[in-house]
Amino acid sequence: MAITSANQLELLQTAEAVAREKMIDPDLVIQAMEDSLARAAKSRYGAEMDIRVSIDRKTGRATFTRVRTVVEDDAVENYQAELTVAQAKQYLADPKVGDEIVDEVPPVDLGRIAAQSAKQVILQRVREAERDRQFDEFKDRKGTIINGVVKREEYGNIIVDIGRGEAILRRNEKIGRESYRPNDRIRAYIKDVRRETRGPQVFLSRTDPQFMAELFKMEVPEIYDGIIEIKAVARDPGSRAKIAVISNDNSIDPVGACVGMRGSRVQAVVGELQGEKIDIIPWNEDQATFLVNALQPAEVSKVVIDEEAGKIEVVVPDEQLSLAIGRRGQNVRLASQLTGLDIDILTEAEESQRRQAEFAERTKLFVDALDLDEFFAQLLVAEGFTNLEEVAYVDLDELLAIEGVDEGTAAELQARARDYIEEQNRKAIEAAKELGVEQSLFDFEGLTPQMVEALAKDGVKTLEDFATCADWELAGGWTTVNGQRVKDEGILEKFDMSLEEAQNLIMTARIMLGWVDPSELEAESEETEEEAEE
Repeated sequence: MAITSANQLELLQTAEAVAREKMIDPDLVIQAMEDSLARAAKSRYGAEMDIRVSIDRKTGRATFTRVRTVVEDDAVENYQAELTVAQAKQYLADPKVGDEIVDEVPPVDLGRIAAQSAKQVILQRVREAERDRQFDEFKDRKGTIINGVVKREEYGNIIVDIGRGEAILRRNEKIGRESYRPNDRIRAYIKDVRRETRGPQVFLSRTDPQFMAELFKMEVPEIYDGIIEIKAVARDPGSRAKIAVISNDNSIDPVGACVGMRGSRVQAVVGELQGEKIDIIPWNEDQATFLVNALQPAEVSKVVIDEEAGKIEVVVPDEQLSLAIGRRGQNVRLASQLTGLDIDILTEAEESQRRQAEFAERTKLFVDALDLDEFFAQLLVAEGFTNLEEVAYVDLDELLAIEGVDEGTAAELQARARDYIEEQNRKAIEAAKELGVEQSLFDFEGLTPQMVEALAKDGVKTLEDFATCADWELAGGWTTVNGQRVKDEGILEKFDMSLEEAQNLIMTARIMLGWVDPSELEAESEETEEEAEE
């Protein structure tokens, strides 16, 4: 592609040919030619000159111009490309800083080296344009299924020809022990499209849960039309999967539609996924009902949800335990992924033992703290009292509702409970003071003396220390590590403090210290509400 001033008429033909071959805009090729000719001209006229080239899009004629910019008198750094206002007066009547003086210069004949350099510039620009085209084409297809042909295998990764480019299917994105040979046809999910130095990279997956969702969308017209919606997907690639669906039309059964006549629709998906067993589950807004469905085929006796901790306890009959857990924990693991909750499976016997242990623990608390006999303490627990605060500050009528309790007994119970609590508070205050807690923390509303003592033991001794805490540090929380939810113990978690309560206390402390402006919080809250309404 050696270009000289003698064959400028061939430039347009060359640009058209390259553009057709690479499927890019011909104007990009011409711009690349202009840049390459300008670079070659600079090698002849001088690298410090600002030489520009313009190619006529109709005739192919290349015009070479020298551009000089008007700058301040003391700002001239390049005398070949800049000149002062005084110097510019011989070219312009009223020159100003920033004006450009353009002079046409004779075109240059490109030697072999210059022509080769120009060719490299053009090829580089064409490659960049081609990469941009590929990226723009595939970035919009992210999250869809694509068909391709296997080209080769590199270290377990499959390189796939997807038409106007290549994609990579990494070994960990293949189902089980799938193996492919060159020219095999393959169907995969476009998981990601990224710009990289070597060009746009298209990453495929056959293990992603959304691959199965997209396959169902292709096989089930009702999903494609939006009549049936896929709410959640969980997969153990190549082995088993669960998919939760809901119908927006009461006359259509979502599970039946996905299964198809004699299982034709689901079997088409199973065949593509190397025989992966698929459980199609009706989705339900009620978490407990949804979880019971998700744990099929196991039967569930009872469900206990702890929304704050994001955990759920499921009680099953003893003989259903192995079925609920599944082989190597597969069934409960998939159900957990589907619901987004940690699931603890308990047998009815285990749950009964736990209830008995809690009953005995609360009974002992009332026996020791209130100096009661075991029978009376058990009576309190059976009536739903779980701690001393409930006994001390509950409405007197609730105690009188207990059989055998008169006004005198009820008053005595409350007096003993309050005395015990006050004594515990006094000890906690003394212990906290010994640890160096400042009065500002004692005076802060919302913290009990026992909470202050617990904070002090963890190094939180001033209101400033408290204000720097994160909500999860106080109330505890959950962190996902390597796909597993790990418990973060909170300083005040044993006092049944929720994340919301911790957030409110911390924000109140920050406002009291002047770290946060309440009016800004109100403005942010209003903006959030407006966005939610939109």
